[in-house]
Amino acid sequence: MTFSGAPWPECGIARFLTLLDGPWATLIVRELLTGPARFTELRDALTGISAHTLTNRLRRFETYGLVTRTVHAEIPPRVVYELTASGEALRPVLDAMNTWAATVPLIDTESSVPLPASCMDGVTEPASA
Repeated sequence: MTFSGAPWPECGIARFLTLLDGPWATLIVRELLTGPARFTELRDALTGISAHTLTNRLRRFETYGLVTRTVHAEIPPRVVYELTASGEALRPVLDAMNTWAATVPLIDTESSVPLPASCMDGVTEPASA
């Protein structure tokens, strides 16, 4: 789903999926749950995300009240992104997703997708064959 002039879906799950469209959106929220961050800090933490995608997701989150964007009058300007109370309310949702995912059996590493570095806290890489 994309953001357009269409009304919000009535189903809460559909609304959630509309707002947090795609994997990057959820991972950006996960990064911001650790505290405020600058654009480059977010981009560096999310290996593989393009600046375009990160910018679009942050703008969407700001528009819908999940993130605040604070510009500090410095040279060069410093911009900091931070979750609002509504964004912080996603913590138990992401915690539940993480808990559930930990119960899913591992698949062989040849067909798996590499995890971003920020997912690797306490995770050891499987030994190569």
